[in-house]
Amino acid sequence: MTIRLYDTSARQIRDFTPLQPGCVSIYLCGATVQAPPHIGHIRSGLNFDIMRRWFEYRGFDVTFVRNVTDIDDKIIKKAYEQNRPWWAIGYENERAFNDGYRALGCLPPTYEPRATGHVPEMIEMMRGLIERGHAYEVDGNVYFDVRSLPGYLSLSRQELDDLRQPSEEGETGKRDARDFAMWKAVKPGEPSWETPWGRGRPGWHLECSAMAHKYLGSVFDIHGGGIDLIFPHHENEIAQAKGYGDEFARYWLHNAWVTMSGEKMSKSLGNSVLVSEMVKRWRPIVLRYYLGTPHYRSMIEYSEDALLEAESAFARIEGFMQRVVEKAGGAVEPADEVPPAFAEAMDDDLGVPQALAVVHTTVRQGNSALAADDKEAAVARLAEVRAMLGVLGLDPLDAQWAGEGDRGEDLHGVVDSLVGLVLQQREAARARKDWATADAIRDQLNQSGLVIEDSPQGPRWTLGSR
Repeated sequence: MTIRLYDTSARQIRDFTPLQPGCVSIYLCGATVQAPPHIGHIRSGLNFDIMRRWFEYRGFDVTFVRNVTDIDDKIIKKAYEQNRPWWAIGYENERAFNDGYRALGCLPPTYEPRATGHVPEMIEMMRGLIERGHAYEVDGNVYFDVRSLPGYLSLSRQELDDLRQPSEEGETGKRDARDFAMWKAVKPGEPSWETPWGRGRPGWHLECSAMAHKYLGSVFDIHGGGIDLIFPHHENEIAQAKGYGDEFARYWLHNAWVTMSGEKMSKSLGNSVLVSEMVKRWRPIVLRYYLGTPHYRSMIEYSEDALLEAESAFARIEGFMQRVVEKAGGAVEPADEVPPAFAEAMDDDLGVPQALAVVHTTVRQGNSALAADDKEAAVARLAEVRAMLGVLGLDPLDAQWAGEGDRGEDLHGVVDSLVGLVLQQREAARARKDWATADAIRDQLNQSGLVIEDSPQGPRWTLGSR
């Protein structure tokens, strides 16, 4: 068994060899908490949640670090605009992100450090970089000297002479306009921390280098994030870490965007779709299916139609599972192992689309077994489906989704009783061969968003597409 991953730094798929046999260390750039998350933000966490689950299925002990950037220019700007403390805005949105991760079934990280809790580590890294000649202080700002490090821009593969990295307000005294700020001198009214170079606050790039070093050491296996972070964020992380003496990440993985009308989904474009609103309109497990089943390096073009297709596809899987459980007369546990074709797809750069094709093939085989009244084969296929969906975090029979599938357990009982009465009337009409009335009742239920299916155990209902 060999897991293979696309390494952005190598521009190719590489065999994954962990630093420590049986263990995997992962650092994922998490949320900058200036606003609540849209589904584009959550996609990254979800993609790397699937990667983590696959490593764990393959028997690895995973250390997963996902940071929180709780201080930056945008958070400070929001604080001014809303006349609220910067930390209140950060904490409020940090909770919104965690609610979003939890709603879509993401496992909690091993560690989730905040930038503001690691200023001493940042000071230590800056001191080391200044001593090694890679950084310098001017007017309370600390800058990284990009010309001091051979190999700078090796991740993004740009040419330094072509690079344009304009200075922000207050960034005075740079030796080279392309040097980037690791520490920003205090401005009136802004939060600040004491350092040997005066009061100020962290630059965005420094915090991740310092936190990765603290929690994962001088070298670790995988660094992840969205493709928009390759430059400048990840490039500058590498520069700081290597200048400090760390080997840093051995593999770099980047997920693609969720787009809308061909553009990256973002707050600035005004086209964001907040997770908190989406989960009111769509089942969270369907949202996970929609965001998690395309390949992590493929763009997702957001549309209502695409979500409806995802909902219908997942309903076919779920319907099969429910029918087999009824046929079996009770719970069916997941198989101990996933089918070989599924494992082969996941080992090949987390090929979720190909793995999902195995799920659907197995569902079709299970439906054929049900049609042939082959209970043993149907149960075996369900066990395989549960094992595969469990790896993807999509098993509707798993305890983590208990009560989610019917959009509220309390309402489900009420609706089930009411629909049961209507279905009794339909059965009575069918018994007296009043097909027109029976069909009219079914059509009316369909118009209400319910799908009626006649089974050997009697009629059953499920929620259909909108």
